[in-house]
Amino acid sequence: MNWKTIFRSLKNRDMQKRLLTVLGIIIVYRLLAHVPVPLTEPSQLKEVINNVINANNFGGFLNLLSGGALASLSIILVGLSPFITASIITQLLTKAIPKLEELHKDGESGRRKINQWTRMLTVPLAIVQSIAFVYILRQTALAGSTTVLADATPMVWVMGVTAMAAGGILLMWLGELATEQGIGNGISLLIFAGIISQLPKTLSTLGASLTDTSQGSLHVFNWFTLPINPTALLVSVGIGAVALTVLYILVKINEAQRIITINYAKRVQGNSSYGGVKSVLPLKLIAAGVIPVIFAVAFLSLPAFVGQVIKATGAESMMDLANNLIAWFQTPQPGSFTGANMSAFIYPSAYFALVILFTYFYTGIVFNSNEIAENLQKQGGFIEGVRPGVKTEKYLGMTMNRLVLFGSVVLGLIAVMPFGAEYLLYNFVGVQNSNLAIGGTGLLIVVQVAMEALRQINSRALMVTYDDYK
Repeated sequence: MNWKTIFRSLKNRDMQKRLLTVLGIIIVYRLLAHVPVPLTEPSQLKEVINNVINANNFGGFLNLLSGGALASLSIILVGLSPFITASIITQLLTKAIPKLEELHKDGESGRRKINQWTRMLTVPLAIVQSIAFVYILRQTALAGSTTVLADATPMVWVMGVTAMAAGGILLMWLGELATEQGIGNGISLLIFAGIISQLPKTLSTLGASLTDTSQGSLHVFNWFTLPINPTALLVSVGIGAVALTVLYILVKINEAQRIITINYAKRVQGNSSYGGVKSVLPLKLIAAGVIPVIFAVAFLSLPAFVGQVIKATGAESMMDLANNLIAWFQTPQPGSFTGANMSAFIYPSAYFALVILFTYFYTGIVFNSNEIAENLQKQGGFIEGVRPGVKTEKYLGMTMNRLVLFGSVVLGLIAVMPFGAEYLLYNFVGVQNSNLAIGGTGLLIVVQVAMEALRQINSRALMVTYDDYK
């Protein structure tokens, strides 16, 4: 990363405009997170919402990804999950339906049509999820014997659903506006901003726990006593160690790449000669970036969400199914990892498998070995020891598959590493719930989005400062 070039590019008007536009979009996103749904007095719903969040880790994780929108019952409560779900569906259909695959290969026009269908599919998904959220909220309020929503009329519920669905669609539009600026994926940047916005609250809670000496203070060699909670200090050090380890590994695998040397044949036209030079084709270890993690999290949240909806209906015949879905697909508690409770291993195992699956799936979309081989052949380029055409395509495909195999397994291990850390903290330190699993997933997303955004900013900085090197 060339920081001097990036700082020099900040003098460029176009660069300033792009960065300020993305910053403005993030500010608007954070403001929208505090605009309440027009159901009833927002302050009266605070207790009901907190019960939903604290009921299980699924509610807490949903609040994390929405940037606190769940806690404040914001109009962007559904967040970007409708658009992410629609993207998964359309991309799966692109691979499954030959006509859609041909349309995807048609170039920019074909991809624009597929993106338009993704936007259209987002609208009904946002409406369905909004209805489900409002229904869960209503049933939770009734179960708690509270009269907060007792006087709500059907029109009030319709207004609430409309506001939430419109908020999800508005976020999709803001994300695409940010993507058009060319300094990062807009959807990923909004998720990044939502996670980062929870950092001050987390640090505040951590600081409060460190200074809480009601259960004892830290004695240093029996010489003097510090007003610090020893257990909280140990937990903080453990969290910091895990975070730094994950951060280091993520940066390494994000920057790792396989360099393939490309030779260009020498051509003579008249008195001039062309080619006869060498170039490089870098193949990233994880070409899919942060998308597999976001897709895996979104996919895993659906079963627990469905379980919540079924449970809210109160149907006795389906109550066992609802409880099983919630138990299997919510973030497991550290104390539940025992030999007798095998269901606690379902979520980490599914998380690990989905990260690998989506890494392969999305890499197949962003990396087209057939197209690269054709372009090399047209330009007179070849890989030493590999025949142009089909052989080159197979070689690139095989090389990328090997890279993805290693990269996806490492990414999956990093994703489930916090579960092991929570288990160790629970059994050897006695910490009941450190929320490391939530923090680990958030750290995965934050690091990968930040690295990708910096990489694109660096590329654009090189473009706008090109004249300085003439």
